[in-house]
Amino acid sequence: MPESKSKFLIPAVGAAVVVAGSIAAYTYFKGSSAGSLDALGSAKVVPSTALMATYITTDSQAWAKLQQFGTPEAQKLVAKGLEDFKKQMFSDSNVSYEKDIKPWAGSVMIAVLPPNPVKPAQLKVPSGAPNLPTNLQQEPNILIVVGIKDKLSALNFANKLKSQKGVKFQESDYQGEKIIKTTENGKPTYSAVLNNSHLILAPEKQAVEKAIDTFKGQSSFASKEGASSILNKGVDVKNSLAQIYVPDYAGMVQQLAAGSPQAKQLPPQTLTQLKQIKSVVAGIGVDDSGVRVKAIANLDPQLNKFQYQSSPGNIVGQFPTDTFALVSGNGISRSWEALVEQSKDYPEMKQALEQARGQLKIANLDLDKDIFGWMNGEFAFGAIPSNQGVLASVGFGGALVFDTSDRKTAEATLTKLDTLAKTQQINVANRNIGGKDVTEWQIPKQGALLAHGWLDQDTVFIALGGPIADAVSDRKNPSLDTSDAFKAVTGSLQKPNGGYFYLDMDKTKTVPPINSFISSNADIITILGSIRGFGITSTSPDKSTSELEMLLALKPNTAK
Repeated sequence: MPESKSKFLIPAVGAAVVVAGSIAAYTYFKGSSAGSLDALGSAKVVPSTALMATYITTDSQAWAKLQQFGTPEAQKLVAKGLEDFKKQMFSDSNVSYEKDIKPWAGSVMIAVLPPNPVKPAQLKVPSGAPNLPTNLQQEPNILIVVGIKDKLSALNFANKLKSQKGVKFQESDYQGEKIIKTTENGKPTYSAVLNNSHLILAPEKQAVEKAIDTFKGQSSFASKEGASSILNKGVDVKNSLAQIYVPDYAGMVQQLAAGSPQAKQLPPQTLTQLKQIKSVVAGIGVDDSGVRVKAIANLDPQLNKFQYQSSPGNIVGQFPTDTFALVSGNGISRSWEALVEQSKDYPEMKQALEQARGQLKIANLDLDKDIFGWMNGEFAFGAIPSNQGVLASVGFGGALVFDTSDRKTAEATLTKLDTLAKTQQINVANRNIGGKDVTEWQIPKQGALLAHGWLDQDTVFIALGGPIADAVSDRKNPSLDTSDAFKAVTGSLQKPNGGYFYLDMDKTKTVPPINSFISSNADIITILGSIRGFGITSTSPDKSTSELEMLLALKPNTAK
């Protein structure tokens, strides 16, 4: 949110709650119970036109779970950052978040409404201009719903703010409800209290009016097609901090794209692709492993052309334990076939594929058959540290490992590549590594630039750098899947799955290019020192559902 709008919360909160003031309100507040503070309750006052909504809990127990992670230095850094934020937010008042806001503010829902149409009178076009501007940047239309869990504390806070200097309040009536216009430093914001249980805040008056219309009976986000089910179910994460709801994914992208300054009408092919995803719900929570994010996409099975297949996970065992980053999956050939099929509806994509096919034909290679056709099994790409030979300057190399049922085609492709390398004056030679025959592309005085060979009857590898070929071929050291780091980052992710993205932060930050980048910033070093790694995986239990899970694995708090 722009800085000009970031401070509208405090004076607007006070102004809105003042509406329910007076002695009568005091008596009512003292004897009444709090309103519905769950996601569904908040969504009932959000207009059905909302493109998406994020529900953030203020449950102190959920947020306190974060305190079990991080080094003492990282804990102090985060605490200082939070304190600085509070001071900046309340710098122009004597408001304290802990004393004045925390006691009464319940959970928060932030909804994104469609941008308001720009009227010609707002364009301020110079006289004599031949045409109106076509690229108009429209700011997101934000509506914030704050649940009031303690009405007495809210009233006390409102009365305190009523005497603040430099803040102007102006009341107006809409549909029998009071809207407060709060002006601070020339920036107006609008707010209202609905049913003494929800505080509505927005930088635009129209957004508050639409929320009142919803409260009075117009259709709400809670009743919107596709929203009700995801609001009720949400995503199952422990100690949920936030839930994100997108009931109409294609519609959201269309409307947000239309509001961008470089807006262009989306082609029908793109809309078809977007409509594969009906709705999305995501949750962010904290458990014993770290911060976990889960997202569930509801798909249209008639439009979904991707054929999901779970990955056995055996390919990870082909990498050494010091591998610091890895991407794995299954069935590149199927994905390629789906891409080729989709390109028929995209002239630009189809042209690019034809150009790629033509360029490879010069080297006597068939893109579909020789490159992707035999990649029909599990695969992985891993980054492995090394400071030897051609890798001395970068500090790491990489290895691609493929399982295939078509060894004959794979061998023919590698032979063609070897022949091509020889025409470029590269020395192609064979070497035995750990009992395996490996072919290397050698550069004088620097060793092997690239190497390839077979780990078993069905598994081939291509290594960037001779030392990486040694690490993959000669399996004297433990494999990656047995390492404590890999288990900590991926062990709690859902299984079976379609593969992993894995990152070991401790090893990654020692790689020379990355180390030189972060070494000059002590705060970054401190934060990264609390992160163990990052893991992502996905599953698809059926053709109408796709699930994504991410884990930011954190180190336990070592403070005593």
